[in-house]
Amino acid sequence: MKRNTSRIAATLLLAATPLAALAQSSVTIYGVVDNALVYSSSQNGAHNVYMRSGNLSASKIGFKGSEDLGGGLQAFFQLENGFDADTGAMSSANTLFNRQSFVGLSSKSAGALTIGRQYTPYYLYVGAIGSTTVLTGATGAHPGDVDALDTSVRSSNAISYSSPVIGGAQVSALYGMGETAGSTATGNAWSMALKYNVNAWNFAVGFQHLNRGTGSATWGSSTATANIPNSAINAGYQTANSAQMVAAAARYTIDKLMLGAGYSVAQYKPGSGSLFTQAVKFQTAGAFSTYQLSPALTLAAGYSYTFANKGNGISTAANYHQLALQETYAFSPRTALYFLQAYQLAGGSTLASNGSIIHALAAVGDSQNSTASSGKSQTVVMAGIRHSF
Repeated sequence: MKRNTSRIAATLLLAATPLAALAQSSVTIYGVVDNALVYSSSQNGAHNVYMRSGNLSASKIGFKGSEDLGGGLQAFFQLENGFDADTGAMSSANTLFNRQSFVGLSSKSAGALTIGRQYTPYYLYVGAIGSTTVLTGATGAHPGDVDALDTSVRSSNAISYSSPVIGGAQVSALYGMGETAGSTATGNAWSMALKYNVNAWNFAVGFQHLNRGTGSATWGSSTATANIPNSAINAGYQTANSAQMVAAAARYTIDKLMLGAGYSVAQYKPGSGSLFTQAVKFQTAGAFSTYQLSPALTLAAGYSYTFANKGNGISTAANYHQLALQETYAFSPRTALYFLQAYQLAGGSTLASNGSIIHALAAVGDSQNSTASSGKSQTVVMAGIRHSF
């Protein structure tokens, strides 16, 4: 009897050991399901009514966790997959965790180091206080997300460092490896950003440089660690050898009102094999605001003006005016109804994907990247529901 009791005690002790270890770590499953009915006044010349996923927030499912290693050191990871809630399809074919997949170490005194597929500091700092978090990328991103301040750019094979917050300021840097033997610069990426929060003010400035990889004359199927956005706005510059973006944003919040502004420059540079010969810059200036009308109802509005420079045979450069509105009614912290409206007016000329000169086409936010208008204007209206878990 004593022998059996001893065996039982030993078994319970061994079983309890991993439970004690697990008590020092945690794993969270989280996600968003977001669907809306959409009206577009012109998609390649015809109006359309359809369903679209990921408008107020991207539809996604993710896993994140951490473990306390002692001495203020912590290990953590994040895996995140985007999907289309209206069809169930993955956002990126053959890529399970297309949004994020990284592991890292952090401490309050030394900062955080992460490796894997991740967003650049440029987006994480400047995009976080820009128009896309207020008006959503679907209708509030700058035309075609040409400056990548929405979620268009993620860097694979990347190592990133973020400093501790000191006096309200924090800096971050990232390097994405192109992993091309004999040419480490081919397909690589780097980014740096600074943010500063003081009282009712939020400031951020950032930079990122992306190089095209091998295997294709355009970015989509090349070996680049990060790809540039692709829309009618920059279709003629998809053969660029490199792209770089610089942006700054600021916010001021007083009681129920928030006021914000931002400015960005996105430059695309040609190389051998490019279908254009002179670098082009897209500059964007914008202002946005939110007002908490009631605990449940939030109103938002924003305006941006994007313009390109002349060159490559273009005498009247492309320009885009965009107005976006948003109304969100939150039933709870996790469930909300939303209504989005946006209008864009394009002018001037730009390059088509084959390098020919065409009239600039309107493409609202980044929801119409593959369905631009056939003319100079486009209106998009959405009504949807978002639930997070």
